[in-house]
Amino acid sequence: MKNHLLLSEEMEQTILPTYGTIQENGMRFHTAEMVEFNQNSESLYFNDDQRRIDYVLVYEDEILKEQTKNTKKNLLLKQKKKRQAYESNLMRNGLQLEATKSVSDDGLVFVKVHAPWEVLCTYAEVMHIKLPIQPNDLRQKSSAFNWFTKIFSVSENVINPEQEFFTAPFEKDRISDFYINDRDSFFTPATRSRIVQFILSRVEYAVKDNVKKFGINKLLDSGIYKAAFPLHDCRFNVKSEDARCQNERYLLYREWAHPRSFFKLQPLDFVRKYYGEKIGIYFAWLGFYTRMLLLAAIVGLCCFLYGYKSQESCTWSKEVCDPNIGGSIIMCPQCDKECTYWYLNITCESSKKLCIFDSFGTLVFAVFMGIWVTLFLEFWKRRQAELEYEWDTVEFLEQEEQPLPEYEAKCTHVVVNPITQQEEHVPYTMFGKCLRMAFCTSAVLFWILLIVASVVGIIVYRLSVFLVFSSSLPRHINGTEAIQKYLTPQTATTVTASIISFIIIMLLNMLYERVAIMITDFELPRTKTEYENSLTTKMFLFQFVNYYSSCFYIAFFKGKFVGYPGDPVYWFGKFRNEECDPGGCLLELTTQLTIIMGGKAIWNNIQEILLPWIKNLIARFRSSGIETIKPRWEQDYRLQPVGKLGLFYEYLEMVIQFGFVTLFVASFPLAPLLALVNNLLEIRVDAWKLTTQFRRMVPEKAQDIGAWQPIMQGVAIVAVVTNAMIIAFTSDMIPRLVYYWSFSVPPYGTETSNTMQGYINNTLSVFSISDFKNESRPVPPAWFGTATTCRYRDFRYPPGHEHQYEHSIFYWHVIAAKLSFLIVMEHIVYFIKFIISYIIPDISNETKDKIKREKYLIQKLLHEKHLKLTKKQMGSLADKILKGVDNLTVDKLD
Repeated sequence: MKNHLLLSEEMEQTILPTYGTIQENGMRFHTAEMVEFNQNSESLYFNDDQRRIDYVLVYEDEILKEQTKNTKKNLLLKQKKKRQAYESNLMRNGLQLEATKSVSDDGLVFVKVHAPWEVLCTYAEVMHIKLPIQPNDLRQKSSAFNWFTKIFSVSENVINPEQEFFTAPFEKDRISDFYINDRDSFFTPATRSRIVQFILSRVEYAVKDNVKKFGINKLLDSGIYKAAFPLHDCRFNVKSEDARCQNERYLLYREWAHPRSFFKLQPLDFVRKYYGEKIGIYFAWLGFYTRMLLLAAIVGLCCFLYGYKSQESCTWSKEVCDPNIGGSIIMCPQCDKECTYWYLNITCESSKKLCIFDSFGTLVFAVFMGIWVTLFLEFWKRRQAELEYEWDTVEFLEQEEQPLPEYEAKCTHVVVNPITQQEEHVPYTMFGKCLRMAFCTSAVLFWILLIVASVVGIIVYRLSVFLVFSSSLPRHINGTEAIQKYLTPQTATTVTASIISFIIIMLLNMLYERVAIMITDFELPRTKTEYENSLTTKMFLFQFVNYYSSCFYIAFFKGKFVGYPGDPVYWFGKFRNEECDPGGCLLELTTQLTIIMGGKAIWNNIQEILLPWIKNLIARFRSSGIETIKPRWEQDYRLQPVGKLGLFYEYLEMVIQFGFVTLFVASFPLAPLLALVNNLLEIRVDAWKLTTQFRRMVPEKAQDIGAWQPIMQGVAIVAVVTNAMIIAFTSDMIPRLVYYWSFSVPPYGTETSNTMQGYINNTLSVFSISDFKNESRPVPPAWFGTATTCRYRDFRYPPGHEHQYEHSIFYWHVIAAKLSFLIVMEHIVYFIKFIISYIIPDISNETKDKIKREKYLIQKLLHEKHLKLTKKQMGSLADKILKGVDNLTVDKLD
């Protein structure tokens, strides 16, 4: 906080001795010069064609607004004064303004903002912006894969590689040390926009009750300004004819965002130059994640094909479909009274599908994905370290990031720093901070519990609707009605519940977005990075529970606590707990994942493509008039605003997908393939949106992907446990292995060699229908005949046994095998993950050497320059002093 106060004092001394404020009527304000549009639609300069437009502010003329709308005159007058005071203070801060009326809407006025050289230099020092000192003379090692990557890279003849420089934080007093070849190009358009935005967010416009009101964001929220944005440099589909325009937007659209470039590697350095490091690192991460998914998709597809091929040798599935086995096994009802008995072979088709996903390949793939996710995170750390060096963001957080204006405005409490023993201004006391933390934590827990309540509602829906489907859908197969093979009560309940769950998830997302923002605003984080990290944690917690809770229920709770037909378990004493199919709940989990993951991808892509396109189409239709030539700033105004959170939702979408790919991949090996296809489209869709449908974002610095990194690391750790538990407790792999190796042969079995034959009969327990309670006793159908027993999924002793309906020895063997498998698999995978993390350093030796070499050269360069400058200024006097020192040393030695 002390550093920030020093910076504020420095700004006041160098730019503005006192801020202008609104006073009584009659106060005179500096206003922007009003000029006519010069008919140059691609101009990026003021009407003098010399001063570059660094930012644009848009407002609606108050006089015309009063005439067209029945608005209170006093309110409009106050808004006008605030705007005039704000613009006057901008000019007192050194910015230059020029206003032009809209060519298609007389009520709109565009205020163009230009930052002169002195302002840029002053604020570059205040913001600690790193700028070039000398060209980079380090030799770049050529990779053995350069010939391969060049095939998919953008040609250097189209997008020239940027010259690399050694950089240092800018200082006005040492301006001669910096590499200034041309004043006009020393500060790039992206840097100029950053500086102007920094000024816009901190200039005052009013004082009320001794509280300063400042910043463009508040003016935008109150409607005084309608928009504020930097300009694109040209149209996305037409090159500018101005020789001073680099046509970067046009090149990005053609070589990056266009569908025909989907196979090309992204020009990340060029993206970073135009949109800033924050946008660049997002696309770098997304591209790296997509490339890593290629390996996972190939292995997952191989496991899927292995499972598909193994259907032919799936003995237990054949037994389910066999008319003499599955067709003769009568299953007990899965609900009270309304449900009736049914033949096992009605699940024939689902058992065939289950063979695809519940195979040995699933186990191999689950172990592979536990290792893959570690490789992905470790190699990304190395790639991120390379980008930090190449994009000069290694020390960004410590040197450049400034407190948020909202934080600065609340710094009214004075505390003593225990280390420096100096007074500092903070927004709240320690007690107030504790109260805020307690309130925010309670609010987050409350809303998470509300999500859990919605999940419970879905479960109750499943329990109640299963009764309806059980009473209305047929429970035996009729060869003349083929649809009955697929439309079982379990399938109908699963599909409808998954669709409803998906709809509720999407609706809750919109609600929790606002809740998370409100809680984070109340927390009042100090910097934008802290704000985004806090919001990221909350939103991910909400989304984690929202998206994954239904999957966790199906995987680890459904069918696990059901009792047996004579003593079932009830929810709330009313709804009988759900049971899994005889083949388990794995197929239902796969169905849930497919619907949610696929539906989410389709919905998001439609939303991302259609919504901005339709909004821009409507805006162009409304603004179409007699004038056909529109200036650059008006063309950009008709585009969609990016929003305050920028890339937050793009990261959130991908990390939620990352969770689906890792947490439940044991039940759906094709998840990485679906994610790969989606991401190939996502990269180009996001690029297309940025270059064609949205206004240019203010370029921002970013050192890494923020809180998303530890979130993915946490998901990777949890994924090992969830996949091991899916194989152990959700699939039937362990019971089948126990039967194959122990219970198919003596002393428990009757077969002469290990086999899977008889598995279905051995794993379905027997229940006497005379033991049904009156409140749950079903009415036998006409085809039931004289049967006295039915079967159910469990390992219990039959009626008549001395321990009837208690768990059998098979059950305890299976439990022991499941727990043993869970412990062994977790330890093996975690051990491999630890070894990989230890072997692969976060920063490569090559990058470490580059960073050290750069620091050494910068220090040497600056030191030598100052020595040469001092010697030049002192002239011969320095030589005499040095000579005298040498003679004195010689005399002493003699």
